[in-house]
This record gives sequence, structure tokens and C-alpha cells, in this order.
Amino acid sequence: MQSKAEIEDKIKAAFKELVLSQPVDKITIKEITDKAGLIRTTFYHHYQDKYELMEMIVQKEVIDPIAPLLENDMIDEAMVLIFSNLMHEKDFYMRLAKTSGQNSFEQIAEKCVKEILLKIIGSKLQARLEINEFKHKWVSPEIVSVYYSRTIVFAVMFWIDQGMPYTPREMAGIYDYIISHSLQNVVDELKDQTL
Repeated sequence: MQSKAEIEDKIKAAFKELVLSQPVDKITIKEITDKAGLIRTTFYHHYQDKYELMEMIVQKEVIDPIAPLLENDMIDEAMVLIFSNLMHEKDFYMRLAKTSGQNSFEQIAEKCVKEILLKIIGSKLQARLEINEFKHKWVSPEIVSVYYSRTIVFAVMFWIDQGMPYTPREMAGIYDYIISHSLQNVVDELKDQTL
């Protein structure tokens, strides 16, 4: 008898193979289970639908590995790892990024990043939350995690849309530059470059 992990690995491998040959919205559960050598009901014992499967892949392969880095304030290294994990399966993620609508790769990635950031920011700020000593009242772990998840996923989507032309380290540097400079600083530097 196969373990839960073995079955999930088969389903994941079948899905990844199918994504390389057709759009996600065209892939059926039957195609996934046929390719995995399983019956449809087995799929539904593990996932609600192909989008939950997609979310699990993004979570386990891209997001979970960065958690220890974020917990230890190694933000730059976490960003490099995100881009490295995506580049490791470049063809798969480039095709996955083409999904659109409510179950798009972009939305799923943003949700996964937001959840991990919320968890880590919340745990790091617990003491401050208890005594409510934020400089700006509108700043909360929720707002900060939403903001940064959107900026991270924007950088990821831009990079993927361009065909991943920069190395993971270069892309992490680009992200760090933009996020650590004010809009005025960036505009001033751009003006200086055009003179």
C-alpha cells in the first residue's frame, strides 16, 4: 500500500507533466489521475481540486523553504531562495504563471506569501501588539504582510513574464533596491541616468 506522501508525489508529478503540455484550466482531474496511475476518488481524498494542488506545490516548493530564513531575519537570502526555487523548474512556473482569474498563480502565490509573512511578523511583534505601541495606528501585521506579499509577487511575476532573464541573486538585489528606496529616490536616480 502506498503512503500518503507517495500518492501526493505521484499526483504532483502528473500535474507538473501536464502543465508543461497544456494550460492549467484545460487539465482535468481524470488526466491527472490517469497519468499518476490512480483513480479519481484518490485525488479527492488529497485535494479539493487542481487549484488546491497548485497551491500545495507553491507552498511546499517555494514558500515553506524560506520560513527558516525569514524567522532568522535573513530577508535577502529568502528572496534569493524564492527566485532560485522558481528557476529550478523554470518551464513549469513560467506556464503556471499564465493562469488567470480567481485561481491564478499570482493570487495563489500572494496568498501563500501573505500567510507566511503574517505568521512570522505576528510572532516577532507579539510583545508590541500586546501594548499597542505602533508609531502609525494603521500599521498592523495584516497590512504589512499584504503590502509585502503584493510587492514580492509583483517582482516574481515581472521576472517570470520577462523570461527569468536575471539570476536569482540579481533579482533579489533588484527587489531590495526598489523596496528600500523611496519613490522620490528612484525617480531622482532615473532622472540622473537620462541626463
